[in-house]
Amino acid sequence: MNTQRQILILSALLATLASASISAGELSGNISLQGRYFNSDGAFPGQQKNGGISLSLQPEYKHKWNNEHSQFTFTPFYRWDNQDKERSHADIRQLDYVTSKGDWEFQVGIGKVYWGVAESQHLVDVINQTDAVEGIDGEDKLGQPMLRMSRISDNGSLDLYVLPYFRERTFAGRKGRFRTPLVVYTDHASYESARKEKHVDYALRWSESVDELDIGVHYFKGTSRDPLFKPKIKNGIAVGLQPHYPLMSQIGIDLQYTGEETIWKFEGIARGYNSGTGLKDYVASVIGFEHSLPLLNDSGLEMTLLGEYHHDSRGEVANAPFQNDLFIGTRLSLNDADSTELLAGAFVDLDNHSKSLRVEASRRIGKGLKLNLEAQGFSDIDSKDPAKIYEKDDYLQIELQKYF
Repeated sequence: MNTQRQILILSALLATLASASISAGELSGNISLQGRYFNSDGAFPGQQKNGGISLSLQPEYKHKWNNEHSQFTFTPFYRWDNQDKERSHADIRQLDYVTSKGDWEFQVGIGKVYWGVAESQHLVDVINQTDAVEGIDGEDKLGQPMLRMSRISDNGSLDLYVLPYFRERTFAGRKGRFRTPLVVYTDHASYESARKEKHVDYALRWSESVDELDIGVHYFKGTSRDPLFKPKIKNGIAVGLQPHYPLMSQIGIDLQYTGEETIWKFEGIARGYNSGTGLKDYVASVIGFEHSLPLLNDSGLEMTLLGEYHHDSRGEVANAPFQNDLFIGTRLSLNDADSTELLAGAFVDLDNHSKSLRVEASRRIGKGLKLNLEAQGFSDIDSKDPAKIYEKDDYLQIELQKYF
């Protein structure tokens, strides 16, 4: 779908929602202006030092009825980027109907599901596909078509998901940053399943809270959200990469114990692939804590120390960013009228000593405005580390959001 058609469709949907909101429901959302600056010229041909600017729009229409037992939500998203045409894209983050009756809840449509407790990596978060052109941290997700049936208990739930359609990951274009040396050809994706993106995936999750302990256990079977890459050959020369999506099954658990001053966290998965794919089964985990410093509470200033350790049984051959890595950081909240917050952390690879530093900050400005700052730098990146492709992508990002 080309950009002009995306804009026309989104405009029509917004006009419809705006007229509907007069009689029922609520219309909210945000518009943002974002600018990026990179400290170095790009490592690959076509990339530019100036990260450029982009505009994004994410409205949300929500309507509740039946004594709030039924709800309809529509959250479209659109971004325009002045440099990377692949980053200019539209998506439906949420378009679903949710209803409950007694101890049962049902959801149908396009939705977003978040699982996990860790700060620096979400191993168990397997339902939604990553919207990789939005950011390097993998936090942004595409909407996922789904059917969900949940049995709600006093302290948890049992959730069954049927996922009838697969969403392919987005990737930066030739002019974009945070990309591989060869451009990923998203229009030439391949699948292990003969049904391709129409393969039906399934997931089951049980969650429960027992005193200070929160427990989540899940099982997933379907198309992997993490693609492999095959070279795209033209006239005997590799001109790009072709994403390939294998089938997999995954069992996972997430635990969180909340103490008086310290929160302990754990996420672990065991992932398996079909025989004949050449992929090895593996286990991965992240364990960590959040510790609040009580000495700062009287002043209104809250500081939390963060620490997490990542392990992947595949080791350095995993081509994954965290296989034997340590994350240390701090979260700072001023508890002021403008909700000023700061998160800073460093990643250290304990095998090859590659390092990365990341800072996120936000602050409200007046009424309905919010300023966000994000920066990341890379240092001493080993030639075998997956982060090597980002070695020249140290950046500063400033974003101004207007909420309505």
